Amino acid sequence: MSNILPYLAGIYIYPIKSFDAVSVTEANILQSGALANDREFALFDGQGNFVNGKRHTKIHQIRSSFDLSSRSLALSIQGSEQKNIFHIDKDRIKLESWLSNYFSFPVKIEQNSILGFPDDTNAPGPTIISTATLELITSWFPGLTVEDIRCRFRANLEIGGVPPFWEDRLFGKEGELVQFTIGKVVFAGVNPCQRCIVPTRDGITGESYQNFQKIFVDKRKETLPDWIVRSRFNHFYRLSVNTRVVESQEGKVLHLGERGNMIKY
Repeated sequence: MSNILPYLAGIYIYPIKSFDAVSVTEANILQSGALANDREFALFDGQGNFVNGKRHTKIHQIRSSFDLSSRSLALSIQGSEQKNIFHIDKDRIKLESWLSNYFSFPVKIEQNSILGFPDDTNAPGPTIISTATLELITSWFPGLTVEDIRCRFRANLEIGGVPPFWEDRLFGKEGELVQFTIGKVVFAGVNPCQRCIVPTRDGITGESYQNFQKIFVDKRKETLPDWIVRSRFNHFYRLSVNTRVVESQEGKVLHLGERGNMIKY
């Protein structure tokens, strides 16, 4: 492993949970360990449940473009050229009305600028995966591209310069935190991320890929590295690493392309 030089190859922010990613060149760390603006907003129905890809396939067909500086959100329906522009703060009522009409039930938008709305509140830091992992997984599914797989698994930080599943070194036994650094930011790897139904669907159309989960599970088990902490895999539908910070890293910044000894474990 001494000749491996990991570098930060991609930073992806999801300002609105379940909507499209925003690719950025740098990201600020919040006190919680989350990336600023990531999953800062989420949609909820009248019963207080998330309106997300797990519950509503229709959400995949919403195309979104979020300008982080102007707080401007452009929404359209897949296949339509009509764009609807909203200011995420000033046009909240109009935005909620548009979403309610689309889903045919009342939708509210909630905001959490401190923690965001992570799936794993015990590990609210960015999820991490390697580019080589995405490339290998793509080879398991004829007809899909690396971008398709990236869109399905929705990790925040992508690491280049390493072999497939290198990121699985960033977690240990149950209850053990593995500390590592990216640039000047110190993270702790918590666990391999348990996946849901969302990766089985096309991130653009919502169409299911036949036997996606079975193929993934069989291949993941087959390619599981010998050195991995196997006890963390009660099942093999797990991919990417959930993280958190051990102590506040607030105000530190991740920069695209940081490399060399930027990651240690």
